[in-house]
Amino acid sequence: MVVQAKPTIQLLEEPTQELLNWATEIDHSDLSYLEKGEALARRLGAHYREDGLTEIGFWTPELTGEVMRPRAIYLEVFTPITEVDFQAKHQTVKFKRDRVPLHQQGEYFWGVYAGIRPGNRQQLGSLYWLRYVDPREELQIDRDVVAYSLPYGVFGPAEVYDINQLQKERPDLPYFQETAKTDEDGNIPRVPAPNNILQLHIGTASEEGTFAGLTRVYQNISDKLAQGQELTPAEENYIGYDAVQLLPIEPTIEYRDDYSPISEFFNFEDTETEPPDSAHLPLSDEVEIELKKPTTQDWGYDVPILGSSATNPAILGSLRPHEVIDFIATLHNFATGPIQIIYDLVYGHADNQAEYLINRQFLKGPNMYGQDLNHQLPAVRAIFLEMQRRKLNTGADGIRVDGGQDFRFFNPLSGRVEQDDAYLLAMSDVVQEIGENKRLMFTIFEDGRPWPAEGWEEISTYRDLIALKPESYQWGPLIFAHNTPTLAGFWERKWRRVTEVMFEGDRWITGCANHDTVRRGNQIDPHEAINWNLGKTLPEVLGNAYDNPATNLWVYGFSPGLPMDFINSLMHAPWMFFRNTDERYGVKVVSEEVGFLDWQITEEIYNKDTSFPRLKSLGFETLEQLREFGKALQTTMIERDYDLNAVIEAYHSCLGEDTDRCEFPLLMRLNRPEMMQFLREIDIPKLKEFALKFMEDCYEICNVAHYQETLNPEKTAFNLNLRQFRKQHPWLSENLIPGSDRFNKVSEETHTVFYGVRSNPHSPEEQIAMVSHMGGEPITATLGDWLQLDLTHWKIAMTSPGLKIDNLAYFELKDSQGVLLKRS
Repeated sequence: MVVQAKPTIQLLEEPTQELLNWATEIDHSDLSYLEKGEALARRLGAHYREDGLTEIGFWTPELTGEVMRPRAIYLEVFTPITEVDFQAKHQTVKFKRDRVPLHQQGEYFWGVYAGIRPGNRQQLGSLYWLRYVDPREELQIDRDVVAYSLPYGVFGPAEVYDINQLQKERPDLPYFQETAKTDEDGNIPRVPAPNNILQLHIGTASEEGTFAGLTRVYQNISDKLAQGQELTPAEENYIGYDAVQLLPIEPTIEYRDDYSPISEFFNFEDTETEPPDSAHLPLSDEVEIELKKPTTQDWGYDVPILGSSATNPAILGSLRPHEVIDFIATLHNFATGPIQIIYDLVYGHADNQAEYLINRQFLKGPNMYGQDLNHQLPAVRAIFLEMQRRKLNTGADGIRVDGGQDFRFFNPLSGRVEQDDAYLLAMSDVVQEIGENKRLMFTIFEDGRPWPAEGWEEISTYRDLIALKPESYQWGPLIFAHNTPTLAGFWERKWRRVTEVMFEGDRWITGCANHDTVRRGNQIDPHEAINWNLGKTLPEVLGNAYDNPATNLWVYGFSPGLPMDFINSLMHAPWMFFRNTDERYGVKVVSEEVGFLDWQITEEIYNKDTSFPRLKSLGFETLEQLREFGKALQTTMIERDYDLNAVIEAYHSCLGEDTDRCEFPLLMRLNRPEMMQFLREIDIPKLKEFALKFMEDCYEICNVAHYQETLNPEKTAFNLNLRQFRKQHPWLSENLIPGSDRFNKVSEETHTVFYGVRSNPHSPEEQIAMVSHMGGEPITATLGDWLQLDLTHWKIAMTSPGLKIDNLAYFELKDSQGVLLKRS
C-alpha cells in the first residue's frame, strides 16, 4: 500500500514568479529569435543555487498545443532515503517521491523549489523529470536535454548536481586563471594549438575502462616523472603529447527491445501508481527503485543527443561528474607541464532512439545514421549550443567537431541543400566559463565534403572550414576514414595527397591511425595484395601498419601539420566498432565487423581463459569455429539483404539432415556431426544473442591493459623520442617552402621511398633531412645524391629501431625503416 506523506519539496511562488517575469521579459525583448533562445537555454535544466534553492526549466513545445487536464503536468522528484552505493552493480533503493507543480510560460515550464537535495562527490542528488498525461490518458515523460548528470542513463531521470561547488573546488583553477588572461583590448583568448595529440577511448584506455582508471594511469606517470623514475614502455605511450583527444563521452543509446522497461538502469520495483490529477497535487510517497550501474559499451558516436551536456555514466566508475574534473585536473597539473583536453562532439546526427527521448522539434527526419538534427530552428540551435557550453565548462581546452559535412539544410531561397557553416563556426566560438575565467576553444573540424557524393575522397579539399576560420584545423586526407596502409603500394597510390600535406597541410591533422582508419583496416579482404613485409600474420601486418617507424618518422620528423596518434595502435591492441547498445541492427553490424577476427585476433589471444568468455559459452571453443561462423553470417546477411527472417531460413536449409535447398557452401561447411548445439537451435533471438555477446567480448579484448607486457621497448622509446623531437622543432608544423625545401620519392614497381630536406623558415641555417621506406623491397639509399647534400655537414638525429648506418652516403633501407638527419 502506498502511504502518502507530507511533501518535502515545495514550489516557491515568489522566486518562481521572478523567473517567469525574467522569461517574459526575454520573450518580449528586441532580441533575435536565436538570441532569445540562447538566453532562455542558459536557465533550462536544474540549477542548484547558492541560496539552497533549485531552479528548474523545461522547453516543451509539444505540450503547448494540446488541451491538457488541469494541472496534469508536473515535476516528479526522487530523493534517496536509503544509502546509494555508487559501486554496486545492482541495488534496490528507497526514494521519497514528490510530485510538484511547475508554471507555464509559452513553450517553457519553470519552477523554483525548496527541499531538493543536490548531488556531490559523496551523495546522490534528487533525480527529476517532467511528467504529463497525454490526450490518450497515458503517463508520459519529458527528460532534461541539458542535464549535468545522468547517473542511470538516458532513459532514467537526471540528477540535480551542485555544479557551482564542484567548480570552486577544482584543483586546476590556477591553470584557467593563467590561460584565460585577456589581451590589452580585453579580447577573450583562444586556446593555442598543441604540437601533437593522443586519441583515447575512455572505455578501453585503462584497465578499469573509466575516467578514474585513466586518472590513475596519468597520476602514476606524473608522480614517477616528478621523482625521476623510469617509465615502463606502456607508460611511455601515454606521454610526450600536448593534448589528449577523447572519443565522445556523451551518454550513448541503450539496449532496448519491445520488452524493455522505461529505463534499463532505473526501474520501479512496483507498478507505477496512477498519475495524480488536479485534486491530488502536491503528492509525496515512498517508492522502491531498482538501480543498475550502467553497462553500455559503445565507441561513442551513437548518441541520442539528450544529455550531451553530461558524461556517459558507464565510463564513470563513481557515477559522479567529479570524476571527469579529477582527470582533467590531473592532466592540467601534469608534472612536465599541462596537457590539453579535446572533446569529440557529435552534433551532426542522432541515433533513432532520440525519437523516444526528445521532442520532434529537435529532429528533421531520417538519415543514414538515424536522424538529422533541426539546427535551423532557433530554440533547438540555442539548446545545442548550451549543451556544448555546459560540456566545455567541465574544463576542456579544445573540440573536435564530428562529421562537419553532415550539417546541412535545405535553403528555400536558393532551392539547394547547403552546408550549415554558420552553426559550425558558432560551435568554435562557444565561450567556456569556469568561474570568472573565459576562453575560446582550440577547434578541429572533421569535414570530408562533398561526402557522401561518389568519389568524395579524391575531390574533397579538406579546407572549406579552414578558409572560413583560419585558426582552426581540419582532419587531413591521410588521417580520414579510409586509409589502409596494410595494402601493398598504399603510399604510392596516396602520393598526390601526400604532396598536398607537405606543401599546404599546416592546418591539417596528420598521422595514420585513429578510431576510423583502424576499423577500416579490419574490413580489408585478406585475399587482396597485402604488404607482407609488415609481418607474417594479418594481426602483425595491421599492428605494424598503423604503428610504423617509417611513417611515424616522416609525420613527426618532417611533415607539416598537427600529428595525432591512437593509443590502441601504439599499444598494438585490437580495435573495432563495438556496441552492446543495439538490438535492432546488432546482427548487421557484427556481420560487417567479422574481419576483426582475421586482422586483430590471434589463437594466442583467443585461447586465454579470460578472452571471449561469452562466445565460448555458446560453444565457440576455438577461434577457427568463430571465424567460420562469422564468415558464413557475413555472406548470408549480404545475400539475403540483411533480412533476419530470410537469414534464419537459409540456416535451416543448410543445417541438419535435409540440405537439398541449401544455397550457401559456407553454411554447408558448418553442417558437421560435431556442430555445436547453438547452431542446431538457431533462430532470430539466438542470432541477436550471438551479436550481443560478440560485441561485449570484443569490447573487453580491445582494452589496452591486456597488451602492455608484450610491447617492444625499443619501439615505444623511438616513438617518444620522435614526439620530443617535434616539440624541440615546432617550425616543422609549417608548410614546406617552395624553391628551398625539397620533398620527393624514389618510386619503382617494387618499392616507394620518401625523402626530403627542409629549413627552419625563421632560422634558415637550421636544416633537417629525412628518408623513409614506405613499402616494398629493400633499396640502397644515396641520400647525398638524391638531395645534392654534402653529408660531411650532417649528422644522424634519429634512426628507426634496428637500423644501423656506418656510412651516410650509402646504406641499405628496408620497408618501414627511416633516418632523420640534422645539419651540424
